[in-house]
Amino acid sequence: MKAESKLGADTLLTRLGRDPARQNRAVNPPVYHASTLAFETVAEFEAAAAGKFDKGTLYYGRYGMPTTFALESAVAELEGGYGAIAMSTGLAAITCTLLTFLRAGDHILVTDSAYEPARHVTDELLGRFGVEASYFDPLIGAGIAELIRPNTRLVYLESPGSVTFEVQDVPAIAAAAHRAGLVVVFDNTWASPLYFKPFAHGVDVSIQAATKYIVGHADAMLGMVVTREKHYEALRRTAVQLGHSAAPDDVYLALRGLRTLSLRMARHHRNALEVATWLQSRPEVARVLYPALPGNPGHALWRRDFTGASGLFGVALGPCPKEAVTAMLDGLELFSMGVSWGGFESLVRPTDVTGIRTATNWLPPGPLLRFHIGLEDPKDLIADLEAGFGRLRVVSEGGAS
Repeated sequence: MKAESKLGADTLLTRLGRDPARQNRAVNPPVYHASTLAFETVAEFEAAAAGKFDKGTLYYGRYGMPTTFALESAVAELEGGYGAIAMSTGLAAITCTLLTFLRAGDHILVTDSAYEPARHVTDELLGRFGVEASYFDPLIGAGIAELIRPNTRLVYLESPGSVTFEVQDVPAIAAAAHRAGLVVVFDNTWASPLYFKPFAHGVDVSIQAATKYIVGHADAMLGMVVTREKHYEALRRTAVQLGHSAAPDDVYLALRGLRTLSLRMARHHRNALEVATWLQSRPEVARVLYPALPGNPGHALWRRDFTGASGLFGVALGPCPKEAVTAMLDGLELFSMGVSWGGFESLVRPTDVTGIRTATNWLPPGPLLRFHIGLEDPKDLIADLEAGFGRLRVVSEGGAS
């Protein structure tokens, strides 16, 4: 066991991926901009070529540089995996992982609450290559065993789902999948490496959009794949063969963001819980979809498996016209509309999953919104939303009359 493994999470976040003694005493790893690496002898070049798929081997810029390796080792240690691979985006991490394990004629089981672009990759890209996908109820638990076919190779999980926020029984699903020899892949973006330890819950490969909480400042695109040892080389080979390479400046921003992850996540959790609790009390709101809220359908599993919550949650409004929702959102001053999340800023966007869910009928009572609660003062966010609900009521009542 590494000495770091005995340290607390806050300490690990400040130490992992750093080696000042090898960095001319610099506290942070420097940024390496390099394509070609120069070797002085045939022996050195051949040794690098032979180990080019190994962790930390310097061979060619696309395979990774010391800045990249520093981030990879830090994230792998935080999640409890053997090794990590940095890629240009979270979607690249998803695609690379699926292409590593699936072949023509294979079958994949995917949670019905999965990130929509992941569904597109599964249905369209993998479908063109002869891979069949089946979607399952996120709450299926050990019952997933009944869906496994002789040609099923992989189970794809995301908990909570990033739009409807169902919490999955990951250990139960993983145990059933492993009995059938399947690989379990988990999207850990919502919780970050800090609040959910995928490998302790039976996951084989963890993926995340480091764009979100690891970077944390809405200024870099990055994906991460963390894996058990037996899958590491295969994933590394696929990443290289697909030409994946994380930009050095983005990697540096992720390393910098990692140092404050604990502080930011605690604030996101606290702010989101305050805003979500207030939203629960609003007459315009039919349901708040946030596992950290007591009484939420996924609260018990969240308390069992997670050590905290992020700032992302959903809100199902009561029945109201689109014009009323537009009036509410367009006039907000502290919430922007955007498709990302995980940065310091608060976001909101309308969402609709009724056209993409295939295994479950998810029919909210009214319009569905997705919120990301940032690092602002929650009282200011609540005041902004209160004014927004005022606009919503004016338009709704005018329309009703």
